[in-house]
Amino acid sequence: MTEQGDRMITLTKTFILGLFSLLLMTGLTNFARAGDVFAVEGVPVDVTAESAAKARGQALLAGEQQAFDMLLKRLTMDFDHERLPKLDANYISAMVRDFEVAEEKTSNVRYIATLNYRFKDEEVRQLLKDYDLPFAETASKPVLVVPVFIEAGASLLWDEPNYWRQAWDSITASTGLVPMVLPLGDLADIATLGVDQALEGDIDRLTALAKRYGASDALVAQVTYGINAVTGAAEAEVFVTRYAETSQEQSIILNLVAEHGEERDALLQRAAQQVMIQVENHWKRDNLLQFGNPGILSVTIPVGGLKDWVDVKKRLSSVAVITKVDLVLMSRNEIQVNLNYIGELEQLTLALTQVDLGLFGEEGNWTVTKSQKVTN
Repeated sequence: MTEQGDRMITLTKTFILGLFSLLLMTGLTNFARAGDVFAVEGVPVDVTAESAAKARGQALLAGEQQAFDMLLKRLTMDFDHERLPKLDANYISAMVRDFEVAEEKTSNVRYIATLNYRFKDEEVRQLLKDYDLPFAETASKPVLVVPVFIEAGASLLWDEPNYWRQAWDSITASTGLVPMVLPLGDLADIATLGVDQALEGDIDRLTALAKRYGASDALVAQVTYGINAVTGAAEAEVFVTRYAETSQEQSIILNLVAEHGEERDALLQRAAQQVMIQVENHWKRDNLLQFGNPGILSVTIPVGGLKDWVDVKKRLSSVAVITKVDLVLMSRNEIQVNLNYIGELEQLTLALTQVDLGLFGEEGNWTVTKSQKVTN
């Protein structure tokens, strides 16, 4: 054997030994790690008591309960929220993995703070299973909201006054599985997409605008606002379409009438909140964890080296529908694994897309590759 051949064998052995060492040190069982889905940030508390110490203690308990309620609502369908369990403070405290105080102010009798919590993933899952509550964990990539305001026949996107955009701007701090962002409306945005192109669903321009903000999809939300000639009540007719390059378009239609004393801005905010709830429900419905429907898929993963594989491994471990990854074969250029997952193959493909992994092929010949990101 030549010196070059010996050197190649040594390099291959080193690579494989390095992979085995990493797999021994860090397993690929997804349900062993929590991830951002089980973290609730920015929980505000403001408590006044006999002393600052008592106020702080009461605030932390209140923060735990508020954060836990936000977490359960994040994971479950909107129509199941009435069935969410009412738990005592000690039970919820036991669910907390850790927490941190982001900001705080104290006086002799008052405690004001912003708190961040992380909850125990396995315990939360088991709780939802015990109460027979379907839930989802897959977080969507950010979705760009394109708000078109229509009144008296005029359609506004970037021009002012766009009261619909203002309504979205007041509520887009989403704590759900579908983060939403608003475009700035600067010169680059105006050059990329016009109001007519938004209403027509110009997928190329919508995609270009979404990518500018690191979003995967564009949500064209148009509202027609007016006063009913018969009743005299303000009305908002909402038509929403979610555009994506890799999935089917989804539409939402809502008709809202102003409640007694409800002003225009409040009506539009309520409409935007209803749209957000519907978008969340559509996403959760498509990604509900189906524990009774397990599957195994043999896939090949092309890699450019050890660092490349570690990156792919990390992404796989964050996919909620993947319960385990079994290593089958490894070489310098590719890794063969069995993906143990729950649900349908379409769910697995969608979940992989959210972490920039693509699943390609057909029965018996599947490949997982890293997606190529477009940068501006």
